[in-house]
Amino acid sequence: MSRTVSSWILSSARSSIILQGKGRWYSICVPNRNKIKWKLIFSKTCPYPAGSCSLDRTLSFPKAFRHTFTEEEHFSFQLSPAQINDILRAGELSHRTLDLNGKNANSVLRFESNQLASNSPIEDRRSAATCLQTAGMMFGVFDGHAGAACAQAVSERLLHYIAVSLMPRQSLEEIELAVEAMKPVRPILQWHKHPNDVEYQEVTSQYFENLRVYWQHLLDLDTELGFSLEEAMICAFKRLDSDISLEVQAPQENELMRNIALQVAFSGATACVAHIDGVHLHVANTGDCRAVLGVREEDGTWSTLPLTRDHNAYDEFEIRRLKREHPRSEEKTLFVNDRLLGILMPSRAFGDVQLKWSKELQHSILENSCDVEALNIYQYVPPNYHTPPYLTAEPEVTYHKLRSKDKFLVIASDGLWEMLSNEKVVKLVAGHLTELNMQKSPLTFKKPINLGYMHNLLLQRKSKGLASLDQNIATHLIRHAIGSNEYGEVDPEKLAAMLTLPEDLARMYRDDITVTVVYFNSETIEDYYRNH
Repeated sequence: MSRTVSSWILSSARSSIILQGKGRWYSICVPNRNKIKWKLIFSKTCPYPAGSCSLDRTLSFPKAFRHTFTEEEHFSFQLSPAQINDILRAGELSHRTLDLNGKNANSVLRFESNQLASNSPIEDRRSAATCLQTAGMMFGVFDGHAGAACAQAVSERLLHYIAVSLMPRQSLEEIELAVEAMKPVRPILQWHKHPNDVEYQEVTSQYFENLRVYWQHLLDLDTELGFSLEEAMICAFKRLDSDISLEVQAPQENELMRNIALQVAFSGATACVAHIDGVHLHVANTGDCRAVLGVREEDGTWSTLPLTRDHNAYDEFEIRRLKREHPRSEEKTLFVNDRLLGILMPSRAFGDVQLKWSKELQHSILENSCDVEALNIYQYVPPNYHTPPYLTAEPEVTYHKLRSKDKFLVIASDGLWEMLSNEKVVKLVAGHLTELNMQKSPLTFKKPINLGYMHNLLLQRKSKGLASLDQNIATHLIRHAIGSNEYGEVDPEKLAAMLTLPEDLARMYRDDITVTVVYFNSETIEDYYRNH
């Protein structure tokens, strides 16, 4: 990106129409309005009152290089390569799966993940865990809106709900007996977390109690067969969303816990969760996060296999579903300006009780609450709000039986997919894999070996850019998503500009981005087919 383009980014912000909210200014001159999920543009930044809690704690990404406002003097887009790398790599997470013998018999070889904030603080969340009382691993990406509270709660709780849904009756009875006897409960999940991933300790006990009520409900069903994996994922998504709604309606003497419940219910989150057990891959999706499989064909070319649909106004299935669920008189008002009721981009999400509850229930809950403005909760009922609920958290579940040619799975929030196509993402991951293999492959020498020959080999490798390659593939994707020029190459100046955009401008040009890439063990998958 040339200096002229850098200047244009800044000047376009300074010349835009500005509206004043209480505490913060936001521009409504938006180059790409489709990137903004909520049409409401005001954000209050009042300090939280004593006894209340801000739910927007987040990863502590380096902020030394990011401006807070477009009107700052001596505004600069300049960053050194080292500073760029520090910012891009701050949220990196990776994990390699090994069994007790040091060999990998898991179909998941490893996963790599990263996040980059646009909102301040970031509203995306991610989760990864190994199931300890059932088989498999789970990976989730959660894209919050109207705050991070709902995404935070769902990222902490949803995998537990899925795991409990999959547990056999005997295991559920054992953990119930242990809780009744006040004995330790065997862990259900082994989490794989970034050191800066946060949890809300204040509500851990309440979350556990509601999870217990859920497994008691499963025991009451009195069925020996249990759920299929698809049924378990659907039931877990719907039950957690129901619990989020009920928790804010329940009487709560503790003001802090009530404030948390309010913020979780009145914000929202989309979710995409993959469960991988051997060759069995299930992906449950609610909203507009996306999961895409990278496939290496027999001729060495790469292809993409999307495993999710974006639930929004651009999807014909979603439009038809909503029309079936509401009177014909509302057909023209269900989607306005490509948003659900003119407000929300995704048509499925957790939380967002403003689009699920009756007007009377909303009024009753908020009227009896503390200062909702201090909690960034907006008392807003959209026009043409006649037959709620308009929003559901019920996921679509896709099953895919892994083949040896299925090499990796990319799960990401829409911040990545707005910038890069499915095909481009798979191409970047495939290219990264090839380059990493070249890095690891030993140098081949012609005899006799001399220093000049060695030097030329090293120069060749360096000229291919291998020395500066991002080791984490999620970082590599984020770098290309925000820094690529029209030729698909990373432009250092554009990358620096996108990373230093001030907080009141960044959201116009890019969204929060969260990426998790899961690599499959082809040998394990091949062994499965040889033995079956």
